[in-house]
Amino acid sequence: MMTYFPEEVVEHIFGFLTAHCDRNAASLVVQGVVPPAARLRRNCYAVRPERVAARFPAVRSLTVKGKPHFADFNLVPPDWGGLAAPWIEAFASSPTAAAAGGRGGRAGGGGGGAPLEELRMKRMVVSDECLETLARSFPNFRALVLISCEGFSTHGLAAVATHCRHLREIDLQENEIEDRGPQWLSCFPESCTSLMSLNFACLKGEINVAALERLVSRCPNLRSLRLNRAVSVEALSRILMKAPQLVDLGTGSFWVDHRSEAFHRLISAIERCKSLRSLSGFWDASPLCLPAIYPICSNLTGLNLSYAPAIQGSDLIKLIRHCWKLQRLWVLDCIGDKGLAIVASTCKELQELRVFPSDIYGAGSATVTEEGLVAVSFGCPKLHSLLYFCHQMTNAALITVANNCPNFTRFRLCILEPKKADPLTNQPLDEGFGAIVRSSKGLRRLSLSGLLTDQVFMYIGMYAKKLEMLSIAFAGDSDKGMLYVLNGCKNLRKLEIRDCPFGDGALLENVAKYETMRSLWMSSCDVTLGGCRALAAKMPMLNVEVINERTKAKSRGSPSDFHKVEKCVYRTIAGRGTTPRFVWIL
Repeated sequence: MMTYFPEEVVEHIFGFLTAHCDRNAASLVVQGVVPPAARLRRNCYAVRPERVAARFPAVRSLTVKGKPHFADFNLVPPDWGGLAAPWIEAFASSPTAAAAGGRGGRAGGGGGGAPLEELRMKRMVVSDECLETLARSFPNFRALVLISCEGFSTHGLAAVATHCRHLREIDLQENEIEDRGPQWLSCFPESCTSLMSLNFACLKGEINVAALERLVSRCPNLRSLRLNRAVSVEALSRILMKAPQLVDLGTGSFWVDHRSEAFHRLISAIERCKSLRSLSGFWDASPLCLPAIYPICSNLTGLNLSYAPAIQGSDLIKLIRHCWKLQRLWVLDCIGDKGLAIVASTCKELQELRVFPSDIYGAGSATVTEEGLVAVSFGCPKLHSLLYFCHQMTNAALITVANNCPNFTRFRLCILEPKKADPLTNQPLDEGFGAIVRSSKGLRRLSLSGLLTDQVFMYIGMYAKKLEMLSIAFAGDSDKGMLYVLNGCKNLRKLEIRDCPFGDGALLENVAKYETMRSLWMSSCDVTLGGCRALAAKMPMLNVEVINERTKAKSRGSPSDFHKVEKCVYRTIAGRGTTPRFVWIL
């Protein structure tokens, strides 16, 4: 019946739909009313950029995710794909982009709607040419967010700074960026006063500090600034004097003689920043400099110390004692169980905790154990998001955590030694993780580790009804484990599996499930090429990829169906036209 409503009514209805699934369902119902559906669509999961550009010509904000999540762990070959160029070219060549260019970038007026204003990309290969095209094609462009991307340099950033005159946000997180000189910051025109967020913490080279200071001083609405380690304490002090309105700060290098005049200038500058709520950075931090931030710690809701290995022991504990309003804490495991106990007694509002490994290879002694996690669960009942790297865990601890914190939406536990059992009982950790999925009814993301049998997957299938993403490694006994998950988790969207004994039986038992999922990634499992071919034959609407770098069988003729594939990916989206030699599309 919605197809008979006037466009104005449909647009009004769409305005009340905020959930992705609701907007998707509504757009299917009103396919006959393409203009409002296309204008108001917020999210689209598709792989062909030209189709997205044609279907949604008035899109203002675009988010594209490229390589699978396992790329973060070097499990995806570098040349797998995830190119940004087709996306940027498709939208740059669309009629609305051309119309906007003809209007000189003025928003509103003229046909076709507004062109692209915001672009967010994750795990993509982005070239300088891409950024040049982006900057020249969308004169009203406002926000660029690149996360875990590669392939570009500071020359590309210079193009964006030069041509995008209305920029509000440049956010560069965990990217591999080639340093080709510090001058890109000087490319912002003197008329640029619109920046609200600037993050270049991942840049490794020197920067033009004078240009940065001028840029900061003429952007009164700047709220978030994250610097790289090339920015000295002296420069940081001058910047803070020009931007006391900052809410989020990533410091540069945080080392200076605490007896020097520069240190006292830093204290004065920080004391002026009454609005600061989040701190990160602390590159090369000297523990003796930490008292400089004590005056603002009582207002902090976010603190990221994951890049500050020099801050340990008593110095870290002293800092935490001042941060009693924290809601988000990222820290290295050198905080120890004692430090986590201080977190528990101090940070009663804590909602998100991430504990990263300072020694990922585990050569040193254990720094955090189940004791620290249990302490946090007792002291921080609002905790709902956890990433915890440790060397051991017990069932009793996980059961206690489950009882104390029943509102987890994200629970990721990484025991650095694969298949490690409960050190007290030598039993698998099935019952502990089972308690987590029983108690946390709203759990959406789960990562497992340690010694685990099919039993834990039975618990997940029975209780994790809202689970959307599951990551598994070195777990399970048989195909039953994977089938428990596929059959039980009705909302599952992403399933990542590595080094598990799941084979063709698990892969092919419930193929209809893949139609409701975004992706299935299996690496170093017991799946064969024949099983992948059978899946492709049964479900022609799926995109089945087999990745095998070792044999490169694509150039050696057809391998046997019994050939175990190194990696395979199943995605419920349209296929792609070009692939590297080691990727076989079935």
